[in-house]
Amino acid sequence: MWLGFGAYLAVLAAAPKLGRRVVWGAIVVLVAGFALAPVLLSHDVYSYLDYARLGAVHGLDPYVHPPLAAPADPAFAHVTWTDSTSAYGPLFTLATYPLAWLPVGLAIAVLKAAAALSVLGLALVVSRLAAQRGGDPLRAAAFVALNPLVLVHVVGGAHNDGLTMLLAMLGVAAILGAREAAGGAAFVAAATTKASALFIAPFAAVAAAREGPAFSAIVRLLLGAAVAAAVIGAGAHLAFDWNWLHAFGLAGENQGRTSYMSIPITVARLTGLDPDAVRLTALVLFLTLFLQLLLWTWRGFDWVRAAAWTALALLLATAWLLPWYLVWPLPLAAISRDRPLQLLVLALTAYQLGARIPL
Repeated sequence: MWLGFGAYLAVLAAAPKLGRRVVWGAIVVLVAGFALAPVLLSHDVYSYLDYARLGAVHGLDPYVHPPLAAPADPAFAHVTWTDSTSAYGPLFTLATYPLAWLPVGLAIAVLKAAAALSVLGLALVVSRLAAQRGGDPLRAAAFVALNPLVLVHVVGGAHNDGLTMLLAMLGVAAILGAREAAGGAAFVAAATTKASALFIAPFAAVAAAREGPAFSAIVRLLLGAAVAAAVIGAGAHLAFDWNWLHAFGLAGENQGRTSYMSIPITVARLTGLDPDAVRLTALVLFLTLFLQLLLWTWRGFDWVRAAAWTALALLLATAWLLPWYLVWPLPLAAISRDRPLQLLVLALTAYQLGARIPL
């Protein structure tokens, strides 16, 4: 991981000189290589499949029944969180249902391919946005797709955070291109894949609200979001009644857990302070920064930078930090034109290199 991180920094420094063929060649080869590797370090991808099989094969609602409800299922043997109902959005859950009819190995291969394509899509989107915003497109693409945590955990572990952020960044691209209705729909699609994407929408809405009255940008954004929410919500209601709303509650409850290498827990461990007090302090600081960034955005601050700082602050404040969560701030930071922010994201990447690796 450290050798990979060193190579990553070298490519970031030299990306403009390396040229398009070398940088994009490295991205494609490495993403494909980790997609072809066995599932790495986390078995969450088997949970995705198990939830799909609970609904499609066993007729059980994955937002009500945990994997333990069908222990004989062939996917169950690989599931880690056997007593937890699904914490993922209904759009993602429904999209995985067709995989329930495939052999487990083939279904996992499809999910790994989807994770790899999501990362490649993210690299393409951020490279184009970076060029539009006056940044270097090759460095932006490499910043996201060659990050060791993205390669090992998002692609190698087939986590759906890559897909979530791809949908969110398509929303960012749409807003920046004055296609607010499409942007609102994309944000809803991202949030109904995984609730973690919700942090971007307030900044896009505040920026759109600055555009003026009449049939303004904010109206178009809200209409797009409302239509997408109605369509996805109707499908989710038919499939899961209102039980799918539990997923958003579970996503919030995860913040009540602690991971060994989260910043608040590390601070508490090193200082001897009460972990709950440190976690509460971190939450208050995060909320204060979040509200301040919203205010600055209303006053004209770049909303993309504000969203990127929010993503980073969220990772610094949460007591439940996992290495694949770094894909949340990475694409926004890549197009932010904010060097301190980018350096902090790289520092957090370095800190998380050993996370979830059994030593």
